[in-house]
Amino acid sequence: MKNTAKKQMSKSTRSNLIMTGAIVLVYIVSQIMIAGGAMSNLMKGLLVPLCYYSILAVSLNLTVGILGELSLGHAGFMCIGAFTSAFFSKATVSVITNAGVRFTLAILIGACAAALFGGLIGTVVLRLQGDYLAIVTLAFGEIIKNVVNALFIGIDSNGIHFSMKDAMALNLSEDGKIIVNGPRGITGTPKDATFTIAALLLILTFVIVTNLVNSRSGRAIMAIRDNRIAAESVGIHITKYKILAFTISAALAGVAGVLYAHNISTLIAAPKNFGYNMSIMILVFVVLGGIGNLKGSVIAAVVLTMLPEYLRFMQDYRMLIYAVILIVMMIFNWNPKCITWRKNHSLQGYFARLTKKTKKEA
Repeated sequence: MKNTAKKQMSKSTRSNLIMTGAIVLVYIVSQIMIAGGAMSNLMKGLLVPLCYYSILAVSLNLTVGILGELSLGHAGFMCIGAFTSAFFSKATVSVITNAGVRFTLAILIGACAAALFGGLIGTVVLRLQGDYLAIVTLAFGEIIKNVVNALFIGIDSNGIHFSMKDAMALNLSEDGKIIVNGPRGITGTPKDATFTIAALLLILTFVIVTNLVNSRSGRAIMAIRDNRIAAESVGIHITKYKILAFTISAALAGVAGVLYAHNISTLIAAPKNFGYNMSIMILVFVVLGGIGNLKGSVIAAVVLTMLPEYLRFMQDYRMLIYAVILIVMMIFNWNPKCITWRKNHSLQGYFARLTKKTKKEA
């Protein structure tokens, strides 16, 4: 048992170091290109989105790949993190003048709010499985989006006022201001999200999920995924570990929502932002990157986020080419012959064959 634990720990540490090193290398190269004027404005604008989409992909992979449950409500947790943090930042922008302190508190608030809803929803819906769970989580995401669209929140010297009718129903005093304005959302959110902070949060997300997967709790979660009955027969608390994975996944999605909200000036709970399509897009990142493969989720999120933007010159054929590339990537990732070819031609496979040949000659 001790040797297994040490092996798992070294595997976790090695994986964290490799991924951290890759992200740091990309960050340094990006900063050099920005300083030298070699990076386009399009790419500069994609740096923060690449990070929060990667965080979303890694966090959803914890639910879909590690826990083995299909969730289609990830955009709902992102929406909760985005709006709670944006509300806090705009309400306290004149009180907490230090942007670093304010943004740190906003990240904590967004993560905690999403984790709270993740725990509550998980307690109810994780008793379901398969298609039923997917439908319920999809409904949750749509409910969150529509509630936020109908919500009006203002603040004045008398406190915080809520309404689901219109802005006039808030009855604000002269010194009051509307923060959440129904379908118009939140405008004027401080743009505190930077590429540096986003990269650090991506590293933190990867470290948290990797350490969880290679811990005792992670092995229990994967045992539940592989065989629920067998896991329960050896004393694993099914509900406890399911809620743990679901809550952590929701909290990390909330962090991605915080980055999203503080990277744009106007936050609207539109279908394209937090609806069904967003949840499906995140699921596509997970599937194409490999279910249970955290590094693959990051790579897929980066590639599939950049691809549509760099295909804009194709105009009407842009999404057609994007769909064809998705199909090719799916075949390359999951076709048995392609998997065998990748193993034989990978650097790891080359060294394995070289070691085997050396041992044979010796």
